[in-house]
Amino acid sequence: MNILIVIIAITAIISFVAPNGSSNFEKYKFSVGAILNRKEYIRLLSAGFLHADIMHLVLNMYVLYSFGPAILGAFGIPGFLAIYIGSIIVGNLLSLLIYKNQSWYSAIGASGGVAGIIFASVSLNPVLTKIGIIFLPPQLSIPGYIFGLLYFAYSVYSMLNPRSNDNTGHAAHLGGAFFGLIYSVLIFPELAMHNILYLGIMALPLIYLSYEIFVRKRIG
Repeated sequence: MNILIVIIAITAIISFVAPNGSSNFEKYKFSVGAILNRKEYIRLLSAGFLHADIMHLVLNMYVLYSFGPAILGAFGIPGFLAIYIGSIIVGNLLSLLIYKNQSWYSAIGASGGVAGIIFASVSLNPVLTKIGIIFLPPQLSIPGYIFGLLYFAYSVYSMLNPRSNDNTGHAAHLGGAFFGLIYSVLIFPELAMHNILYLGIMALPLIYLSYEIFVRKRIG
């Protein structure tokens, strides 16, 4: 069975078994206080398999399904799993660093892993890698780097806007994207350098987010 379908199925099952507000949801979501005070490090991974609601789950899994095949074709199953799982963990580790002084902070979602897959996929082929829009014809599909730009712009807005406290792991996008990009660059450095302009365009929101976090100290 396709490993991509397996990952999507496992994520969907866990998301339904541990819905938002349930005891299992609270036990395994990303929580700064639980990780730092009680050493519950499993949350760094388990949070990537929980979702706020059905739309949150569908969006993440649809994007994963759209970009995942390119990663499987280029890196194989071991590389795909390394990028996806590694991006979830690294994304949450960065969230832990950013919010270490806010013990109340919590988040969930596969966003870190999805961000890593997007960046790794687009670094291989930023123009031909495309994502379709549900219910619209394939001709209206969006080039991967444009979708990545919009995806990360929304993530940065949601993270910096206090009114967008939706409990999803927006901060994990930065770490996940970084891990996916670095992994791809290490394996295929020539392709990454050839596509540096497209990667730079897609990374603009993340560069701005880094400025807000590390220079203006707006978060943390």
